[in-house]
Amino acid sequence: MQYTAGVGRTAAVLAAAVTVAAMMTGCTPTGEDGAVAKPSSPGSVSAPPTPSTPSATPKGSAPAEPKLAGGTSSGGTGAAGGTKACAIGQVKVSDAHQADVRPPGTGTGAAVVSVTNTSAHPCTVQGFPTVAGAGNGSPDHNLPLATTHSGPATVVSLAPGARAWTKLTFVNVQGEADGYCVSGATPATFPTIVLGVPAAGSHQIAMDDGIFAECDNKVTVTAFSSARPS
Repeated sequence: MQYTAGVGRTAAVLAAAVTVAAMMTGCTPTGEDGAVAKPSSPGSVSAPPTPSTPSATPKGSAPAEPKLAGGTSSGGTGAAGGTKACAIGQVKVSDAHQADVRPPGTGTGAAVVSVTNTSAHPCTVQGFPTVAGAGNGSPDHNLPLATTHSGPATVVSLAPGARAWTKLTFVNVQGEADGYCVSGATPATFPTIVLGVPAAGSHQIAMDDGIFAECDNKVTVTAFSSARPS
């Protein structure tokens, strides 16, 4: 009996020693030595990050400007609101008519020419014509005249059937018969001339009365205008 009781006391002492040893080594319920679980406070919980929404327009950049038909931006200023320049097949150039106001002499002096929009759509004319004396049988024989520009070149919008005008002022021939040039040059005469219209090609025209007679192969031309020059 004493042996049994001694065994019981011994077992109790050993159990107590094991408990004390466990407490001294700091074992935690998590099984990690030295780690102490601490409850998190409500204020320490972080909210999940909010996904950022990409901006449609990068900072510092303006939105792309919308384009109109034909590649013209809405902020641009096209000729006559985007109306195209008259093409060679859209116009007819009239024969030249002697101008009311012209330099003194017996030659052509000055002539007025019109360009008519013969198409079913509006188009524009802008700038100055070129002038050449027409050669016989071939454009290679044309004689370009030196041109001096007069007046501002503005855009002339032509509705179907509308006209734009230009005035050609030559160095006039003086005297009677074959006449003479003040410069001493020999007067030149042409049954027809070739008038170049910007973007609308070259057109061969005649005088509506007589032939072209001029000196020095020079001509002053006005910009195309909606008003008929005198």
